[in-house]
Amino acid sequence: MKRQKRFEELEKRPIHQDTFVKEWPEEGFVAMMGPNDPKPSVKVENGKIVEIVEMDGKKLEDFDLIDLYIAKYGINIDNVEKVMNMDSTKIARMLVDPNVSRDEIIEITSALTPAKAEEIISKLDFGEMIMAIKKMRPRRKPDNQCHVTNTVDNPVQIAADAADAALRGFPEQETTTAVARYAPFNAISILIGAQTGRPGVLTQCSVEEATELQLGMRGFTAYAETISVYGTDRVFTDGDDTPWSKGFLASCYASRGLKMRFTSGAGSEVLMGYPEGKSMLYLEARCILLTKASGVQGLQNGAVSCIEIPGAVPNGIREVLGENLLCMMCDIECASGCDQAYSHSDMRRTERFIGQFIAGTDYINSGYSSTPNYDNTFAGSNTDAMDYDDMYVMERDLGQYYGIHPVKEETIIKARNKAAKALQAVFEDLGLPKITDEEVEAATYANTHDDMPKRDMVADMKAAQDMMDRGITAIDIIKALYNHGFKDVAEAILNLQKQKVVGDYLQTSSIFDKDWNVTSAVNDGNDYQGPGTGYRLYEDKEEWDRIKDLPFALDPEHLEL
Repeated sequence: MKRQKRFEELEKRPIHQDTFVKEWPEEGFVAMMGPNDPKPSVKVENGKIVEIVEMDGKKLEDFDLIDLYIAKYGINIDNVEKVMNMDSTKIARMLVDPNVSRDEIIEITSALTPAKAEEIISKLDFGEMIMAIKKMRPRRKPDNQCHVTNTVDNPVQIAADAADAALRGFPEQETTTAVARYAPFNAISILIGAQTGRPGVLTQCSVEEATELQLGMRGFTAYAETISVYGTDRVFTDGDDTPWSKGFLASCYASRGLKMRFTSGAGSEVLMGYPEGKSMLYLEARCILLTKASGVQGLQNGAVSCIEIPGAVPNGIREVLGENLLCMMCDIECASGCDQAYSHSDMRRTERFIGQFIAGTDYINSGYSSTPNYDNTFAGSNTDAMDYDDMYVMERDLGQYYGIHPVKEETIIKARNKAAKALQAVFEDLGLPKITDEEVEAATYANTHDDMPKRDMVADMKAAQDMMDRGITAIDIIKALYNHGFKDVAEAILNLQKQKVVGDYLQTSSIFDKDWNVTSAVNDGNDYQGPGTGYRLYEDKEEWDRIKDLPFALDPEHLEL
């Protein structure tokens, strides 16, 4: 067939490098309200104990592990029959209506079954979800979280990049490893770097759960969020997990004063081959209620690393925003995804985060890449360090807070240098492989690991294991920093350990400011109820002044004519 030239040119556009599939409900390739999703129902029996004996068309004897856990711990049983008899469209309208308070809505949404929750979300279009999220976000002020990684696990670069990201405004930072044995070095590097940049930043190292918990108990990390939960039994048990084992792990973190979130997201069950013919939103509703049932303060959701799957089907990005909203309807903090790279189209990349950005979530990204994606060990983020200036301008254009702000180049250089020197001092004091002055200088000005001298990775990995074998803890790091003159960084890390004893930041949506004041849903809850209420960037003079002051904006009073 002779081709029409415009069609030929359109097919060369970046969007055609993305994958799109038609709906296939039997294999889970449907975003929401799939033909095999159960209808909402509930029956409560008042015997010796009050219990749910029917939920979403299933009798008690047919409940699977997830059903049992949700029915026992995840639903307000005193209110469930009343709420289940309410019209779903009416509840959806209450979510959007600014005249209905968040507290009033929570009384209803704490008593939903998974199918009822899905039905309510399905009544909302994308714009209505944005309005609902503005009200349902637990903490008043939105914020952000970033990735700090490099693909060769260079600890000096991690420390410098962590200080850089802290100054740009990220209150939470996450690293991981290219090689698992590097985990202790990566954890202490991001810890030292972040506290150098701005005291009070929370850091974590994403690795397998036993190691992650051990790093936290040593004082090397302050929170965790890669504790995965799933919406079908087959996926859960394939990992030798149950809802009860995840709940136990959550209590282990809490008992040591460590903040933690579960992780879930649309598409994971499809990716792992066990969606049971159900829609992505229905399965995610089960994950969210399971998280609530475990008493965990938050959830990282919004498809996250499985974003390509909902992104390939109709209504997929709408479903992702809907699952973020549902998380907030359950009154838990939401790190709303927006991290995994999923599209070659810049317009679609913007589509991915625009709902969360305009609405404002507790953590708009669960991993904005603070380094170029070339160095992102998490397989790349939807937005990275090369997008900083674009994001500052979007904040400035719309008067909407994204959780980051411009910083002067000389300020960044100074902080990166100090963080690298602080890590150099700790390595020297603890008898770890030498960090040279050349490495410090390189990390100060580096963009990616290509700008860094190569380290002996074998020696580093052996030393990291030896450090763990010697029982090194955060106290040893604090002493090392103090002994080498980095008293302010030592004090910041000591204050972080003190906060684990106090436990105030084990509250929903908690972050610290630079003076170690906790801001959370408890002491700074979202008060949005329409125009003139809630957090507004342009009314926050300190933050608005920083965002308006773009380093590359022209000053009309000093233009040379």
